[in-house]
Amino acid sequence: MVRIRKIMIVAGESSGDTHAAKLVQAMRDVEPEADLQFFGAAGPKMRNEGVEAIVESDGLSIVGLAEIAAALPTFLKAFNDLRQAAISRQPDAVILVDFPDFNLKLANMLKRKGFRIIYYISPQLWAWRKYRVRIVKKYVDLMLTILPFEKDWYAKHGVENVEYVGSPLAREVHSNVGKDEFCLKHGIDPDKPIIALLPGSRHKEIVRILPVMLETAAEISKQNKDVQFLLALASHRNLLDVKKATDDAVSNGLNLPKVLKVIEAETYDALNASDAAAVTSGTATLEAGIIGTPMAIVYKTSAMNYKLLEPMIDVPHYGLINLIAGKRVAKELIQHEFTEQTLSEELIRLLQPEANEAMRSELKVAADKLGHGGASKRAAENILGLLFKSF
Repeated sequence: MVRIRKIMIVAGESSGDTHAAKLVQAMRDVEPEADLQFFGAAGPKMRNEGVEAIVESDGLSIVGLAEIAAALPTFLKAFNDLRQAAISRQPDAVILVDFPDFNLKLANMLKRKGFRIIYYISPQLWAWRKYRVRIVKKYVDLMLTILPFEKDWYAKHGVENVEYVGSPLAREVHSNVGKDEFCLKHGIDPDKPIIALLPGSRHKEIVRILPVMLETAAEISKQNKDVQFLLALASHRNLLDVKKATDDAVSNGLNLPKVLKVIEAETYDALNASDAAAVTSGTATLEAGIIGTPMAIVYKTSAMNYKLLEPMIDVPHYGLINLIAGKRVAKELIQHEFTEQTLSEELIRLLQPEANEAMRSELKVAADKLGHGGASKRAAENILGLLFKSF
């Protein structure tokens, strides 16, 4: 007898779309005889896995309080569309993937309607706004965490329905081609220094972070014209933001490096080919750490956002790879400390063989803490165990 289950799944950002798509695939692999029908808020990768998009989440990736306020009508419509879909379709479970400002509110509302709530990839409550742990405790039936310290943190705060499944990035982040092949494809000299620039995937991140990265590249080129730069983008949709930033830089008289290649959807290959990288704080720091690329971690938001949010942050490091390592492996240049001078100094230092090799060794130790692969499958097994246990 075919077991039919209707599952709402909600992700709101590029990384969440990736992890949710892998989870959907893993759930079908674990229960090949079941008829699992997925719908919800889906990005392109989820849609490719057959998730019906009640809401296309491509446009929900926004950072900053002011930006969220401006996009409030979009968020409210998405929220209401998902609420109506849940009420009319009555899913057997709701899987919420990361995206906490939206998904914690959705958990609250849908749990009150009697739905079973599973949260995959815990909000970073241990970092800031810890008071939200009471929402998890009250409205989430199963929390699946991907960082090794999170289960203990939840236990200390009275939340027991938590399982650590490992990072979905572990053993899944790797280059598909060697350095020589990548360089040949993109017209880069593998014997000269290469620096990757990762300005983030959100519009406002690129607007605020990329100009400083371009200034840094110009400054490094003054000192060493042999250094080549890879501007690595997560997807094609960031191209317009990047073109505007580079055009503005040139119109303002900035002498960009002789070699500055825009690389789309080949971030892992670009990191693997690079001697060092400037990486926007977020999941990308874990990816760079797993690949082993020495990096400087950067971030910049609006002055208003920083003033409001900085007092709420309660962790010793911003970069996820540093949190995993338990120490400051990669230098963090945040807000006013993020300048072309500070970043160029650190990247030039990382091009030196001794400093480069030392960080590669420390990154390997940190990456090993993330587990040894299979996180999506373990998450799928936990979810399906909950979904089918009463049948």
